[in-house]
Amino acid sequence: MPEFFLNLSPVTQALLATLFTWLLTAAGASLVFFTGFVNRKLLDAMLGSAAGVMIAASFWSLLAPGIQMAEDMGMSPWLTAVAGFLAGGVFMRLTDRFLPHLHPGLAMSQSEGVKTSWRRSTLLVLAITLHNIPEGLAVGVAFGAAAAGLPSATIGSAVALAIGIGLQNFPEGTAVSMPLRREGLSPRKSFFLGQLSGMVEPVAGVIGAIAVIHMQSILPFALCFAAGAMIFVVVEELIPESQSRQEHIDTVTLATMAGFAVMMALDVGLG
Repeated sequence: MPEFFLNLSPVTQALLATLFTWLLTAAGASLVFFTGFVNRKLLDAMLGSAAGVMIAASFWSLLAPGIQMAEDMGMSPWLTAVAGFLAGGVFMRLTDRFLPHLHPGLAMSQSEGVKTSWRRSTLLVLAITLHNIPEGLAVGVAFGAAAAGLPSATIGSAVALAIGIGLQNFPEGTAVSMPLRREGLSPRKSFFLGQLSGMVEPVAGVIGAIAVIHMQSILPFALCFAAGAMIFVVVEELIPESQSRQEHIDTVTLATMAGFAVMMALDVGLG
């Protein structure tokens, strides 16, 4: 790992890492400049792989270190893990309940959150933006935890998490920009709105890092909270969307396992 990166503050590390994840969101969105169509089977497999990455990251990079950290700090490991994990899910459910958004492929009448007169393109972007919040938060918390100097959280595992989140952001960028292009928006505007969905990650990452640095006692809870928020996104959105077509289920399932394996290898290898 570059020496200059190790010498940066954890907040700066979190910022650079989440800028990287945003960059890969933009890379996925940039496909609209080359084609207006992505094979549905391929896109489903990419979303399935993203789900596998997030499931593995939730355990290897967040839950497991959080449980070990709680034990090292004299807390109740099981209570901290359960409380943090469920709190993350409840937080995402409340956000999902009140923030106006629309999932790709659905009619305006099926939009979620409070009723609004916002345009369809805005609601589509908000759907992915909503799900990028826990990803940025997780990366920020991971770098903040590594700065605490506890053996259960390392800079390597934080970097692995950022790489994994970045990899799964690529299909998410594509999943936003392509529907917008098909609805008649220009390639430039489709790209802009697609990459815009990833802008929340650097913000959430910096907030997460600052929070755990100044309140180290909440570190174990924060790690488990981020894991719960990510699992909510996987179960509520990525898996149903990727497996919505019966003819692709086997391919998507294998892609999900492959994504899990890649993230597990990254975390074990770097962490």
